[in-house]
Amino acid sequence: LAVNNVTPPSAAGQRPANPTDELFRQQRAELVPAVRRDGIRDVETLRAIGAVRRHEFVPAEYRPYAYENRPIPIGYGQTISQPYIVAFMTEILQLSPGMKVLEVGTGSGYQAAVLAEVGCDVYTVEIFEVLAMQATERLQRLGFDDVTTRHADGRYGWSRHAPYDAVIVTAAGGSIPPALIGQLKVGGRMIIPVGSLYGVQHLILVEKLASDDIRTRSVLPVRFVPMLQGLR
Repeated sequence: LAVNNVTPPSAAGQRPANPTDELFRQQRAELVPAVRRDGIRDVETLRAIGAVRRHEFVPAEYRPYAYENRPIPIGYGQTISQPYIVAFMTEILQLSPGMKVLEVGTGSGYQAAVLAEVGCDVYTVEIFEVLAMQATERLQRLGFDDVTTRHADGRYGWSRHAPYDAVIVTAAGGSIPPALIGQLKVGGRMIIPVGSLYGVQHLILVEKLASDDIRTRSVLPVRFVPMLQGLR
């Protein structure tokens, strides 16, 4: 299964120019069986996908497309991942309420909101200051009090709140940053895209069975934006 997380929709098209809240509610309800048909089974993940108002996390000109199963640009060369990928990455972490999760790549804040809706305490890092500020305001406005944001280079994680029960990375690098493995609890899981921008990328599941026993396996071919270095 090849998943494209880069190519966005055109802002022009056949969708209503000014969707109503009721239409958004209907589209959100329809999204749940759509991702279920694609293989998502976890009840809490599906509930979170149906609860989080994705249209609040996309630029106004793309709101008519908010509940389509595709990525959407959010500026600065970044995207909000397609709902299926958000659900897949959430489900595979095997989360439970109260778990502490590190997210690398806040973007618009949508993935963080889904994690929080599942019941996790989320610490999320964004390399673009403007996106970090926008996501902070958005998440606070929408009532996601269990999400803490930071403008920083996510390759180094966020050691202040470590260790984490789970780590989720939403940009692809050539390897798994050692700091992220170090900040993952024994028994924890990480999901991260690994590969080059123009080559093959795969979502890699990392399981930390002991401090010196790290297991990895490829679970899905994907296309993500690249993991950047240095603050923007």
